[in-house]
Amino acid sequence: MFAMALVIGITLAGCASNNSNWAPVTNQSTGASAASATDTSGTVKPLPGIENAGKPGYYTVRPGDTIMRIGLDTGQDWRDLARWNNLDNPNVIEVGQVLRVVPPLGESGVVTRPVASSSVTPVATGAAAGASAAKAPPPAVASIAPPPPPVSAPAAAPVPGSDDDISWVWPTNGGPLLDRFDDAKNKGVDIGGKAGDPVLAAAAGRVVYAGAGLRGYGNLIILKHNNTYLTAYAHNQKLLVKEDQTVRKGQQIAEMGSSDAPRVELHFEIRRMGKPVDPIKYLPAR
Repeated sequence: MFAMALVIGITLAGCASNNSNWAPVTNQSTGASAASATDTSGTVKPLPGIENAGKPGYYTVRPGDTIMRIGLDTGQDWRDLARWNNLDNPNVIEVGQVLRVVPPLGESGVVTRPVASSSVTPVATGAAAGASAAKAPPPAVASIAPPPPPVSAPAAAPVPGSDDDISWVWPTNGGPLLDRFDDAKNKGVDIGGKAGDPVLAAAAGRVVYAGAGLRGYGNLIILKHNNTYLTAYAHNQKLLVKEDQTVRKGQQIAEMGSSDAPRVELHFEIRRMGKPVDPIKYLPAR
């Protein structure tokens, strides 16, 4: 009887340890504060980046997050996020870990503001100073000029070639609009069609993600068009481009499908600085 119990115990232990080796995040803060994790020796250590929690340009990892999801939500290439945060394995991030989601200053360039020119009265020295002192009568009352008001730089006017100056095209050749943008329920638009219909790049850009690692999107392509705009193309049947590939506006990048969706459709998103915006406001009328 004891031997049978021992065999059952070993079998259950083996099953319990046979978990999937891929998970969006690891939560190592059980039994410790949200700002710390426990290593194998039982020592409590601070989570990476916790000193930057709450600062602009940083993101605190939440349950269910993946590096791809964080990249999409912040408008960044997930590989840049991994590099900026020195992640050896981008698939392993911890709940409560704080990640940099904006480029380091050295990479983006230090923004310098022009120094307003100020009127400086030249100071005479030597004999010239003595002559000036002899000629100039002393002032009756010493007056101190008030400091000039701070000069605010005028807002930069939109110029051709700026990040907002993008010529968009529809990502499909026709097809009914099945669902419209809803900030609370639908982060983009859903366009109907037949399996295998071409999916087109809505603008020229670079492929920053091509795969099926983002839950709810199926076979997904993400294009980065500039430092402001990303587009996402979800539920594809087949992906025709690879990561880091440059694509032209209107180029076919995928075939429409129903991966991770109940029907054949293209779910299309435009994200401005990581925030979903209504694609209908950007796409040409049709």
